[in-house]
Amino acid sequence: MSKWDEKILVVDRNIIFNNEENAFYGFLSKEDERVKKIVTTFSSYEVKRRGDMEEDPRYKQLIGYTVIRDKSTKEILVYRRLVGGGEARLHGKASVGIGGHMNSISSESDINNIIKINAAREIEEEISISIDKALESMEFIGLINDDKEEVGKVHIGLVYICEVDKNEVKVAEDDTLTIEWLASDDAKNINSYESWSDFLKPIM
Repeated sequence: MSKWDEKILVVDRNIIFNNEENAFYGFLSKEDERVKKIVTTFSSYEVKRRGDMEEDPRYKQLIGYTVIRDKSTKEILVYRRLVGGGEARLHGKASVGIGGHMNSISSESDINNIIKINAAREIEEEISISIDKALESMEFIGLINDDKEEVGKVHIGLVYICEVDKNEVKVAEDDTLTIEWLASDDAKNINSYESWSDFLKPIM
């Protein structure tokens, strides 16, 4: 199946942002009242074809975006997408977020569980940490939105932090990703981040 035929979870922009009343730019912590209101709208999700959504700003695609941190050293996993991997518009840029689209889960009806399992699945696919292990240490910390860039206009990021043992990390697709572990200050000093990762520098 082509990635464009994938069925993904989206929410009408007018619903997510309450007709722009709760719209924002950048990163918002989970303590912000707008985040609390936006998260409640996720239960109004629809399942649509990815190819139809990529250039339709009437909808926001729900994207898990997880920062991976070593539980001992607190180093942050920084990676770069190589040509041939994932979103072509982000090739060559650095990132601290393991991200991916959300799919419906037939055994789950709670949208919060669906979102978290999807985010954990991306971690397993990208760095070989099992879904169960990821779920044990994942913490939701806020949301990202960037309507100034073409990619961002059709996505909203659900940001998690997940602490792992870096010795257990294995890049499943090393032909499309390169990774390195960096201390907080070094991670903050990178200048080639995609916009979403740039927004997260204060929490690195």
